[in-house]
Amino acid sequence: MVRSVTSSIDTFSRFSGLAVGQFYLVCAAVTMYEVIARYFFHAPTQWAFEMVMVLCATAWMLSVGYITQHGRHIGITVFYLMASPRTQWRLDLFALVVGVVALFLLAGDAMVRSLDSIDLVERAGSAFNSPEPMMLKTALMLGAVIYLVQLLVNLHKHVETRIPRLIVAVIGCLLVARLLVLVIGHYTGDTGLFGWLNEAVASLGELLNPRQVLNLRDYDIGTVSIGIVVALIALMMTGMPLGVVTLIVSIVCALLFFGPRGLYLVSTNAYGLLENYPLIAVPLFVLMASLLEKAGIAEDLFDAMSIFAGNLRGGVAVQTVVVAVIMAAMSGIMGGEIVMLGLVALPQMLRLGYDRKLSIGVICAAGSLATLIPPSVVMIVYALSAQVPIGDLFMAGVFPGLLLAAFYIVFVLVRCTLDHSLAPTAREAAARRGETVELSSNRTLAVILSILLIVCVMGSIYGGIASVTEAAGVGVAGAVVVAAVRRRLTWSMLQVAVTQTMSTVGTIIWLILGAVSFVGIYNLVGGGDFMRSLFTGLDLPPLGVILVMMGILVILGTFMEWIAILFITVPIFAPVVETMAPELGLDPDAAKLWFGVLFVMNIQIYFLSPPFGPACFWLKSVAPSYITLQEIFVAVLPFIALQIVGLGLVMAFPEIALWLPRVLSG
Repeated sequence: MVRSVTSSIDTFSRFSGLAVGQFYLVCAAVTMYEVIARYFFHAPTQWAFEMVMVLCATAWMLSVGYITQHGRHIGITVFYLMASPRTQWRLDLFALVVGVVALFLLAGDAMVRSLDSIDLVERAGSAFNSPEPMMLKTALMLGAVIYLVQLLVNLHKHVETRIPRLIVAVIGCLLVARLLVLVIGHYTGDTGLFGWLNEAVASLGELLNPRQVLNLRDYDIGTVSIGIVVALIALMMTGMPLGVVTLIVSIVCALLFFGPRGLYLVSTNAYGLLENYPLIAVPLFVLMASLLEKAGIAEDLFDAMSIFAGNLRGGVAVQTVVVAVIMAAMSGIMGGEIVMLGLVALPQMLRLGYDRKLSIGVICAAGSLATLIPPSVVMIVYALSAQVPIGDLFMAGVFPGLLLAAFYIVFVLVRCTLDHSLAPTAREAAARRGETVELSSNRTLAVILSILLIVCVMGSIYGGIASVTEAAGVGVAGAVVVAAVRRRLTWSMLQVAVTQTMSTVGTIIWLILGAVSFVGIYNLVGGGDFMRSLFTGLDLPPLGVILVMMGILVILGTFMEWIAILFITVPIFAPVVETMAPELGLDPDAAKLWFGVLFVMNIQIYFLSPPFGPACFWLKSVAPSYITLQEIFVAVLPFIALQIVGLGLVMAFPEIALWLPRVLSG
């Protein structure tokens, strides 16, 4: 009986995840329609924006079952992997239990808010006046319930003996029954047979009211901040999904500061995330990148570039950097780009006789440019957190990104010129093998269209023709055309791209949801003001404070994911930088843009830096077995030095980042 129920839930999670992934295609089509209606028929619509927000929010929330079932949530596993198998089992058990507690509390409060909104048929109040708020709150509630149920299924599978499994099944039934009681009681006012459960939970809630044990209002904010940091780090070290870490910490803080009513603040912060229209650009850009990747554009770009780099010593390494820049402008996702370069460029360079360390370093460094070159997902999330225009931040990242790419190219050319053994020319290698490189007409056209697509997407943003989200929708449509020209557009390819997008974006969104809830609660209790006072109280010049911030980011980067670093630090750092703007000779908005570029460049360094540089691990996952992780760490060191030089130049000369936004906006 229990086995059939768990199997049915797994099937539902898998089906719902794959089904809602199709919503991203609909969102892209609706966004494209809005752009055409506005600019070609002068008939802008309001329903398109609200419809896209509802579809994306539904996809984000309902994909969580699929993501949880497949273990796709992001966690810090460095220390987890060092533990023994039995210890790992215990850590997984702990993570599942904490996740169940966090999601049960969130689901209960979200359900109350959703039911109230349904009763009122809460509407947007716009010209279209759709019931968007009601649908968004319902999506949040459904997502939390699905997440909770799938965690219970995973917990049931995780325990190994009959009695513990029976206990998990009973507890799971009671938790679900409690949620059903909320629905029954809301509509009937009579909980019937479940009344005893309702009363028992209410009594238990009063008995175990956290504020009766520990009231954080009795402590100063400095002590509370230290406790929160310790709790965050301790939970992260267990390998627990980062979204669950930040969510449980925000829930506990809300309960200890405000009592049971504090859960309303958590669900309100989570709901606010779903209303954020610019965030819709993330899944659309990810979908565009997935379509271009599945269409084989990377291979076409390499073959096209090799034709032009035939007599250049180190030419394949140079073309790897150039292709990486182009792919970064197509995707904005670093992990996928490094894997792609590792699969396409690394075998080619090794086959041609390139030095192994040079090849490895170029791929990791060039692949990391996706964090800085628009449309970077890191930049989108930073802009939302720091409340700066995404388009302006994109423009600010262009020259620093190209500067680093130029550094890599010059480094490769100088080294290969000084030591010819590091790299042959492409024509030398081809002549030895008796090969030629040719492109068919459709592949050539696909390359041209891909580059034209980048120009159109980025140009529409920079030119103020379309918003970032609208440009992303156009990018998806263009990627479909490119895939068709490449003769790779099939239903199965489309579904693989959609599934990849659903999984990637769902993972990011649930992590952001937990982080937004945490930051909102922490700022509400005065944490943000406290941290800002610490920085402004330092007896240092403005650049000294910036250096301290950069140092903190470096330290956090040794054990945290970039998105956790961003949501913990940016809400604190950005206002401090804004207040120092006059001393820096900048206006407040420019100061936050400049700091955003510095932040992203620091994150780029973190992606490469041993011992936990994600880029190194991503490349290792697709590199030949004889290439060790230690060799990859050594290979990236010169490129980390180049990144530090680039960071220093942008810090010393802010105009490197700010000149283009000023020119295009002025």
